[in-house]
Amino acid sequence: MRLKDKVALITGGANGIGLATAKRFAKEGAKIILWDVTDKGQQVVNDLISDGAQALFQKVSVADQEAVNAAVAEAKNHFGRIDILINNAGITKDRTLIKMSKQEWDDVISVNLTGVFNCTQAVVPIMKEQNYGRIVSASSNVAIRGNYGQTNYVATKSAIIGMTKVWALELGRFGITANCIAPGFIQTAMTDAMPEEVRKQSLAHIPVGKWGVPDDIANGYLYLASDEASFVSGICLTIDGGAAR
Repeated sequence: MRLKDKVALITGGANGIGLATAKRFAKEGAKIILWDVTDKGQQVVNDLISDGAQALFQKVSVADQEAVNAAVAEAKNHFGRIDILINNAGITKDRTLIKMSKQEWDDVISVNLTGVFNCTQAVVPIMKEQNYGRIVSASSNVAIRGNYGQTNYVATKSAIIGMTKVWALELGRFGITANCIAPGFIQTAMTDAMPEEVRKQSLAHIPVGKWGVPDDIANGYLYLASDEASFVSGICLTIDGGAAR
């Protein structure tokens, strides 16, 4: 087992990529702390426990710094340590630049960017104390190539790449690595809601000729969270079937 007895905190873990990651990590022996803003996360954790895993659900908005700090303290008391942070939670509120409201901008920034800051800042003191940690955050291939109507989303995902490089420099001496993943078009409830024409256009730009699935990203998270990647830090791993090239 590649994560045996490691404690992994996964944000946005009730659906899509987060759910696939929680299941994959549990199979690899990790103890799971699952965060989500929906109560569905409790059922996910119940299922993991039924399958023999140790797991804890906490209903947390990553945008709420006070709630994040309290939940991290509770989780640390529950499991005794936190080895892995998967900053997976994210939202979209797409609109062209001219039409985008201040609220749509603020909402996406608060979850996708400030939320990553909040979670990482709360967990890093524990990792420093352990002299061990793996931080993996969700960027996107649109951070590299841009995307029409996503000023707010692209801003957050580009910033995550930059923050990851800073954290690799600051935290490496404490046994902590920091990396991110840039997924391409992955079939989830979020992408299922896109207009059919947009979905067709996206497929036409993927050289391997298919969309990704949540397990493709979970596999990337697993590698960067494992000891196999102990000498990997400060990178953004693009998983998009070649679409960002």
